[in-house]
Amino acid sequence: MNLKSELNKHKENITTGFTSFCALLLAFAVVSSFYSSPSHAADIHARAAVVINGDDDALLYGKNPDLKLPPASTTKLITAMVALDTLGPDEEITISKKAALTSSVRPHLSTGEKISVRDLLSLALIRSINGAAVALAEASAGTEKAFVHMMNEKAQAISALDTRFINASGLPGKGQYTTARDLAKIMKKALTYPLIADIIRTPTAELDVKGRTVVINNTNNLLWTDDGHLGGKTGYTRAARHCFVGASDKEDGTLIIALLGDASRTRLWTDAEKLLSREFQEGTVIIDARENNKAQKRQKAVHRKKTKRSRTKSL
Repeated sequence: MNLKSELNKHKENITTGFTSFCALLLAFAVVSSFYSSPSHAADIHARAAVVINGDDDALLYGKNPDLKLPPASTTKLITAMVALDTLGPDEEITISKKAALTSSVRPHLSTGEKISVRDLLSLALIRSINGAAVALAEASAGTEKAFVHMMNEKAQAISALDTRFINASGLPGKGQYTTARDLAKIMKKALTYPLIADIIRTPTAELDVKGRTVVINNTNNLLWTDDGHLGGKTGYTRAARHCFVGASDKEDGTLIIALLGDASRTRLWTDAEKLLSREFQEGTVIIDARENNKAQKRQKAVHRKKTKRSRTKSL
């Protein structure tokens, strides 16, 4: 055999070997993909998250499930429950100056206008109007401070033991916190109130405000993307970042999810969809110690000569 034939044969052997090696790698990748675990906490961007089986309360997935974090406007679920424990849906409430001046998104409330409990609940739960939460609190307990005491009693009664409120709206403040696990418990209890359940699954509502029809759109995107969605509540402040708690009916039961501290609203919905599609290893509980450090870190106080009214809004 001449040198040229030897070289060609050697070249063929190398090509065949390389092709076989590539085929082996491809096969390994396919098998690994088939047997590998679904996504874990690294794929959930929120600081804390849970998936709860609504039927037996089993924790299916958790990332820092008991980390205490600001609740933002998810607070309004407790506000709505406590208000309905004391008020009838058709009662009319006169808006106080305090409620009217509470920092919030639009539509703004006016001092002296009368709004039904039902419409105030819609404003609080669908559009997240902070003044509506304050108005419900004052009508229920006389003052927001007295109402907050009732809110904390309600949280304890439903075993949300790592939760504490300081106001009815979810606006930021020292000593107000919840956990993803507690938030899921709050959501489950809220669904037992027919009016709350009806409001939080409403994508768009028309309300009579100051003699004109006002259309409000729900801040919960899952109402448009998840056919089995039962509703939920969003939240946002600078301190809390983006938060959400909600429930959806799936083939094997009701899933309740809670997310606290997501960096953006886009990531919040991405995380929510992952959790509802069960893209996780069931039973996984991830505790990230760095998150606890973030929660405990305190910033040095900044003293200013002039006090400015806070523009923070809870959504």
